[in-house]
Amino acid sequence: MKDLISMADLSNEDIHELLDSAQDLKEKRARGKINEFLKNKSLAMIFEKPSTRTRVSFEVAMSELGGHGLYLNYKDIQLGRGEPISDTAEVLSRYVHGIAGRVNSHDTISEIAKYSTIPVINALSDLEHPCQILADLLTIQEYRNRIKNLKFTWVGDGNNVCNSVILGCAIVGMNIAIACPEGYEPNNDIVKQAKKIGGNVSITHDPAEAADNADILYTDVWISMGDEEEREKRLNDLGDYQINSRLVDLAKHDAIVMHCLPAHRGEEITEDVLNGPHSVIFDQAENRLHAQKALILKLMGQK
Repeated sequence: MKDLISMADLSNEDIHELLDSAQDLKEKRARGKINEFLKNKSLAMIFEKPSTRTRVSFEVAMSELGGHGLYLNYKDIQLGRGEPISDTAEVLSRYVHGIAGRVNSHDTISEIAKYSTIPVINALSDLEHPCQILADLLTIQEYRNRIKNLKFTWVGDGNNVCNSVILGCAIVGMNIAIACPEGYEPNNDIVKQAKKIGGNVSITHDPAEAADNADILYTDVWISMGDEEEREKRLNDLGDYQINSRLVDLAKHDAIVMHCLPAHRGEEITEDVLNGPHSVIFDQAENRLHAQKALILKLMGQK
């Protein structure tokens, strides 16, 4: 395992190893025990999109592991002036020990990985968001003490996070139900890939059907970055795909509610649910730090 470009780059064993490592690192941090495993190592972080959780969690993770995170806005480096991705990847490979990319196109992060001789992490692309799903699985394990055979329900737009969730659930043996309007389904190739892995994936246009007896209810914004021009259409199309108290009542009595943030209260999720007793959203956000620490350590800590 050199890179993490897709959840499909991970095996079930890889995921459980990362979750165990993340939990250990989280507990050590709580005790104030910080180990400089990555002393004198640097991570170049290429950002084509704005971020709160991704940027902060990667920078803090590198700092607490004894390394250094370099924030590179693509407009400030030669990529923004048309330098070939291959040249940037080869040059950065001579300077730093890893690259994380939050990019517009999945092809960009794939090409960086192709020409890089150092580990590359997909910190978000238009197709997948594997780092988010590692944090999600860590959170589910903390609240359920297991992840296999649970029912994971996604409500809303079948976007990049949804694509990675589908693959992640397939790999670890969770059942996943997707409720989305027609035309907002997740990537068909990824659904096929998940089913080939052995995943139990169902897609419906009925949120109530998907939420029935769910262990986890999950949603994301209806208007992602780049979709702003379609705002009114998306609000209209996705209006019935909101996680609210009525939907929560259809899930198991101890179901947890998740959201990768930022949240638009009153759109994809109601205020009372987001701040209610079922919500684990802010624990989930915190776990981005611990899961990414484990990932960085696995990829960059190798001799």
